[in-house]
Amino acid sequence: MDFEQNDNLSSGHTSDSPGAIGADLSEPVKPAGQVPKGTSGWKIFWGIVLALSILANIALFLMMMGLLMFFTTSQRDAFEEGVIREGPRSAKIVVITLEGVIHTEQAKDVYEQIRSARQNKHVKGLIVRINSPGGTISGSDEIYNEIRKYRREEEKPVVAFMQGLAASGGYYASVACEKIVAEPTTITGSIGVIFGHFILQELLEQKLGIQPVIITSGPKKDWPSSFEPITEEQRQYVQDKLISPAYDRFVEIVADGRPMLSLDDVKRLADGSIYGAEEARDVQLIDEIGYLDEAIELVKSLAGIEKAKVIEYRRHISLASFLSARSRNVLSIDRDKLYELSMPQILYLWSAY
Repeated sequence: MDFEQNDNLSSGHTSDSPGAIGADLSEPVKPAGQVPKGTSGWKIFWGIVLALSILANIALFLMMMGLLMFFTTSQRDAFEEGVIREGPRSAKIVVITLEGVIHTEQAKDVYEQIRSARQNKHVKGLIVRINSPGGTISGSDEIYNEIRKYRREEEKPVVAFMQGLAASGGYYASVACEKIVAEPTTITGSIGVIFGHFILQELLEQKLGIQPVIITSGPKKDWPSSFEPITEEQRQYVQDKLISPAYDRFVEIVADGRPMLSLDDVKRLADGSIYGAEEARDVQLIDEIGYLDEAIELVKSLAGIEKAKVIEYRRHISLASFLSARSRNVLSIDRDKLYELSMPQILYLWSAY
């Protein structure tokens, strides 16, 4: 009896306990905590990959910072020469570009191009290529002054080349040049001044329920105002203080730049009319009708040279200039912008533009 009970207990223990004497010994027993073979090798491999990745990212970051510093510290007003017509390097004609509505930034760009031409001893003359409806009075006058200053100080010929449109302030800049050549399809003229501003009173008071409060030290301090209709007295005030002086200067500038025209001739032409190329030549607002090649030949003739390399200045593309251009293109309405939009403006601008 006792032996049978012991046998039963042994058999029961064997079936319930995997580590018993009767267990299958064909599978090796793995000690607890032991890492399988091959796992440590993969850990080393991925550790090396991670370290290399970190080093590569650090190197890339340092390289990007270096490029960022290089581009942002480079001169934004630096130019490179673009060749328009091949020729000897010892004799160059520079094409200065004036394009779009004239404003302070446009005048600054023309100034920088002329300054680059001053620094090149091989430059024999300039062509001012104009495609503009005009713009602000100050911007137009600044460009005019820079061209006249270059002619006076460098004693080199400057020819205006009208390409498509050179009206109002565009013509103002043209008469600073010694000669004027216009393409056959050019629109020019529009000698005169235009003034305009918005009357916001009805919009603010009746549509939006806004009542402006303006306190001035004198009755003419806010003439003309965007918050009330303009009166005849205010019209005459603007005419006497703004329109007439600007108009008189424009007429004098044209008479000085076109000596074949008397002051009375210019006043007769300066009624704001636009002129095609042929009509402008007939009334002596321009000298020739032609294309860029004719303007080049005219500069060579005035400079007394037979051959020349014709170049233009192209601005270097830098990160700073790119970001600046992007920021200008983003629509931003702030207090200064609202003030600029509501402020009356007096312009040398062809209004049809």
